[in-house]
Amino acid sequence: MEKFFQLKENKTNVTTEIIAGLTTFFTMAYIIAVNPMYLSQSGMEWGAVFLATIIGAIIGTLFMGLFANVPYAQAPGMGLNTFFVYTVVFAFGYTWQQALSMVFICGVLNILITVTKIRKQIIKSIPKSLQSAIGGGIGVFLAFLGFVDAGVINFGATVPDITPLNTPALWLFLIVLFITIALLVLKVKGAILIGIIFGALIGIPMGVTVTADTISFAECFAALPSTFGVIFTKAGIPSLFADSSKLLITIMTIFSFSLCDTFDTIGTFIGTGRHTGIFSEEDEKAMENSEGFKTKMDKALFADSIATSIGAIFGTSNTTTYVESAAGIGAGGRTGLTSVVTALCFALSAFLATFVSAIPMAATAPALVIVGIMMLADFKSINWSDFEEAVPAFFAGVFMAFAYSITDGIAAGFIFYCLVKICKGQAKEVHPILWVASVLFIINFVILAVM
Repeated sequence: MEKFFQLKENKTNVTTEIIAGLTTFFTMAYIIAVNPMYLSQSGMEWGAVFLATIIGAIIGTLFMGLFANVPYAQAPGMGLNTFFVYTVVFAFGYTWQQALSMVFICGVLNILITVTKIRKQIIKSIPKSLQSAIGGGIGVFLAFLGFVDAGVINFGATVPDITPLNTPALWLFLIVLFITIALLVLKVKGAILIGIIFGALIGIPMGVTVTADTISFAECFAALPSTFGVIFTKAGIPSLFADSSKLLITIMTIFSFSLCDTFDTIGTFIGTGRHTGIFSEEDEKAMENSEGFKTKMDKALFADSIATSIGAIFGTSNTTTYVESAAGIGAGGRTGLTSVVTALCFALSAFLATFVSAIPMAATAPALVIVGIMMLADFKSINWSDFEEAVPAFFAGVFMAFAYSITDGIAAGFIFYCLVKICKGQAKEVHPILWVASVLFIINFVILAVM
């Protein structure tokens, strides 16, 4: 195990990696119940999506851990699953079988742009100041995500407001947050995981930790054939291109899926991988002349790219690298052993769904807030007194949270970076890939506005 995962070389150990893997799992375990809840609205069987979600997470996360040896977990992405249901199926009128087919094709495209090194060229083209802004922005996004997940911020009114103090979930969040901060200040090992477990336990008498009604593993397994491989039937890929009048919108929808999937992953890798040393500058330099998949970044990008197609075959929307992996990284995870532990937890959750789903977000959200605070350190390398550097950095680093989207934050940063360079008469200094990406982002915004 030491030799395979290179634990000493990465300044970690088995205990730390296990704690990190458990931390990552508990902060993202909500997807096990939430993803079926969304996708079943499109007509898919709840049990089939439940099992497909877990299988996609296991395969993608294991590939990330065993092939790339990095501490990232994968699962169907929030945002992409709502786009799948409410936009592609409800608004555009596609069947869920056709929507799954689009996800599969999106995954194939991601594999192609990864094999041809386009994705890593995108990463190399991003200026250091923007990369730092994306890193800090991931921190702001994580903290905001934590506040929203716990219900601390209430969007029910005309303007965002703080949830009243007589809300049990808010008190649980605050208790776990204070305890976890105290443990971290005292340098207690496994502080974040201890906070989550403690929160789940004290949430029981508070009425916040409650078990959910789920169907059995046998029932889910029996339902899986209804989605497994359906994209290869007449209702799947063949029917997707049968109506020539919808060809353009089909292509544009696949493009939107791919764009979000690609830049969510890039943002997560940049935001969490650099300041922790998971993706070092030496590794990035090695990427420039590497053939095949020799560096960690090469392997991680490839591992991410295959997960979406695999998930679509089983019956779920885009499988992507989870930004919640930052919680495990914050707990000390540095190698693929963290991912293997997370994958094993997903496997067990197929049989223990009732208990896993009982862990309230109020208990896991403080972990996201705390890791978000840790990641704000990336902002220090930005020259905020230089307005030209500060403008694109602001949009990449802060708009991400405002828009509730990593991809939209990166898009805003790219676009304003290009705009600043045009105003300065320095358009030639912008990498061609940034120009192309910015134009594609603008096209995507227009498409989503007019569709």
